[in-house]
Amino acid sequence: MSDPRADDDFPVWRAPDGTALSCREKIKVMNENLAEIRDLAQDALEDGLLMGADETQIRGVLHGLIDGLSNPYRKDDA
Repeated sequence: MSDPRADDDFPVWRAPDGTALSCREKIKVMNENLAEIRDLAQDALEDGLLMGADETQIRGVLHGLIDGLSNPYRKDDA
């Protein structure tokens, strides 16, 4: 079984035009952020399960949380 924190678990981060990000510092920050989110989500799942919550509901709430994030930098096409 592989280490869930291994660098291989992170995606190739891409710009909107599809090119891979090449700045090591940007990639490092993105990977650190993703690892932190993963750890927090895992903790929330485990806490919920220990308290008797339904796993499917917890996962659905976590998915909804991510789906509900807004992009404050989106440019309007108007």
